[in-house]
Amino acid sequence: MSHINNCSCSSCHAASISKAEKEMHVELSENSRRDFLRRSTRLGLGLGIGGGLIGTPVAASALNNENAAYKENAMANNKAVRDGKATKLTLLHTADIHSQLMTHDEFFMEKGKPIFKKRGGFATLKSMINTIRNQNKANTLLIDGGDCFQGSGVAAMSEGRAIIPLMNNIGYDIMLPGNWEVVYGKEMMMKDMFAYDGVKVCANMFHDTQDEMKGDLIFPPYFVKHIAGIKIGFIGYNDPLTPKRQSPAYSDGIKFTMPELNVAKYVKILKEYELCDMVFLLTHMGLAQQVGLANMPQVKGIDYILGADTHERVRTPIQGVHTKVTEPGAFGSFIAKLDIVVENGIVKDHAYQLLDVDPILYKEDEEMKRLVENARAPYKKELNRVIGKTKTPLMRYYVIETPMDNFITDAIMWKFKPDIALSNGFRFCPPLVPDPKTGEAIITVDYLWNMLPVDSEAKKGFITGKQLWDWMEKELQNAFAKDPAKRFGGWVVRFKGMEVNFTIGNDAGKRVNWIKVAGQPVDLEKTYSFVACERDGDPDTTICRVEGVKNPKRLGATLHSVIEEYLKNHSPISPKLEGRCTATDAPNSLLTQLMGFGYEFR
Repeated sequence: MSHINNCSCSSCHAASISKAEKEMHVELSENSRRDFLRRSTRLGLGLGIGGGLIGTPVAASALNNENAAYKENAMANNKAVRDGKATKLTLLHTADIHSQLMTHDEFFMEKGKPIFKKRGGFATLKSMINTIRNQNKANTLLIDGGDCFQGSGVAAMSEGRAIIPLMNNIGYDIMLPGNWEVVYGKEMMMKDMFAYDGVKVCANMFHDTQDEMKGDLIFPPYFVKHIAGIKIGFIGYNDPLTPKRQSPAYSDGIKFTMPELNVAKYVKILKEYELCDMVFLLTHMGLAQQVGLANMPQVKGIDYILGADTHERVRTPIQGVHTKVTEPGAFGSFIAKLDIVVENGIVKDHAYQLLDVDPILYKEDEEMKRLVENARAPYKKELNRVIGKTKTPLMRYYVIETPMDNFITDAIMWKFKPDIALSNGFRFCPPLVPDPKTGEAIITVDYLWNMLPVDSEAKKGFITGKQLWDWMEKELQNAFAKDPAKRFGGWVVRFKGMEVNFTIGNDAGKRVNWIKVAGQPVDLEKTYSFVACERDGDPDTTICRVEGVKNPKRLGATLHSVIEEYLKNHSPISPKLEGRCTATDAPNSLLTQLMGFGYEFR
C-alpha cells in the first residue's frame, strides 16, 4: 500500500498551528525530506493550516525548498530501479493545450526578466511523449487534463472535431473535460469527448435534461488500472463554476457539483473496496481552488491532485494538508512527469518534473506533421490571411493587465467610443513576438482566433458609477478571494477608459481604492456607457457579468470584425502595460493568483 498519505490524526484539521507542528516546521530546514515525512507521519501532523488558505509563507517556502530535492535523474539514480528489484511507474500529464497545433513563442521569467522561446507544437509533443514513453513503455500512462479542443481557428471552425484524431494519434490513456469543453454545447462536447480513444473520467458533470438520462453522470466518475505491480485509481473533476465563467448557454443541459460533495465517497470506494495502492484526482479547477481542495478532509487518502485550468507551471508539487498539487502549464509547451518507484507492490519513492516541449531537443514527428496539415487544410487560406502587425509582444500572462487585452480594448474604444471598453480576464493564447530582424510580427486570422476563440457580438449598456464600483469589487473577489473555492479561473477583467487601483490583501468588498473614468474620479451617481462582448444565455440586462444594465443594445458587429477594422487603420500596433489597473501590494507583472505558498510562475 502507498506510504505517501497515511496521516489520520485530528490535528490535520486544526485551524491553528500546534506547538508540535511549529517544531516540525523548524525541523523542515534541518532534516531531509524522508526523515521529515517519517517523523510527521509518526506524530500525525498536517503540513499546513486548515480552512481557507493553507500553510504560512515560511512553511510553504520550506516545503518547496525541501521538494527541490526532486532531481531530473532521481529515478535513474534509484538503486532498486537500477538493480532491477523495483519497477518504475510513469505518469505523463498535459493540460490546457487549447488546440495550439504549431510550435509557437512561449513566455518565461528568468532572473526577473521576461524572455521568449519556441515551444510546443503537436509534432514536437508527440515525438517527446514517444521518447519518454519508450523508456518505460509497459508502465507509462498519458493523461490530458482538459481544455484541448478549444482555443484556435481550426478548433472553432470544426467545433473541436479536427483535434480529436491528433490526440488519438498521440495515444492518450485518460481524458478529463475542462471548462472550455462545453463551448460548442453539450451534444458537441459529448461527441468530441467520446470520440477520444482514451478513458474519460469526471465525477461532477450530470445530465440536467427532461429525459431518461436526467441526474445521471455524463462520464464515468473514476478509472482503475493495474500497472507496475500496483493498482491505481483516478477520479475526475471539472470546474464547478463553469456555467458562471463561460457563457451560460454553453452549459445548457449540464449540472455541475462541487468536488467535496462526493469525492470522499469515491476515495472510499477506491481505497476500501477496489483496494487501490494509490489514488489521484484529475482536476480542472485552477491552482488556487486545487490547493484549497487539497486542504479539505474529504480528499484524505488522495496521493496527488493532478490539476489544470490556470495554466500554472508547477515545478515542485505544492503540499496541502492532505495531498500534493501539480499543474503542467499550457499550450502543449510542457509535460509534467511523475515517476513512482514500486517494490514488491509497495510505493517506495516518487519524483516529479515539469519538462519543456523543446523543438530543439525533439525532432518533429513526420506522421503528426501530416495530420496537422490535414486538419488545417480546409481552413488554411482563411487562417493564414494577414490582418495586421505588431511591434511589441502580444501576451496575456500577467494577472492584472496585459498588452494583448489593452490592444483589444483599444479597438473596442476606437470603434464604439463608449466611456469604458471591457474585455474578459482570459488567459489562453500563446505570445506573439516580433522578429528581431524586422521588428514586427504578423497577426493572422489564426492568431485572432487564438486571442478570441469565440467571436462574440459587441453590446453596449449604461450603468451608474456605483454599479461600476460594486462590479469591480465583485471581479476582484473572483480573482483574489481568500477562500480559494470562491475564485474564478480567470484573471482581472481588462479595460480602456478607466483606471483602477486596488489592494489584493483587503477583505471582499473593500479592495478598490479608487476608480477614475476619463481621468476623473468616478461619480457614483453619474451614468456611464460601456461596451463589452455578449455572453449567450445571460439576461439581456447583463453584460460581461455586469448586472442591471440600462438600455442594453447589440451593436451588430462581432469582436473579430472590430479587431480587423482597427488593425486596418492602426497597424502596426505597439501595445504595452500602461498602468490602467494597479495594485498596492503586487507589481503589474504579477503572474499568479497563488501567493504565499512558495510557488513562482517561471
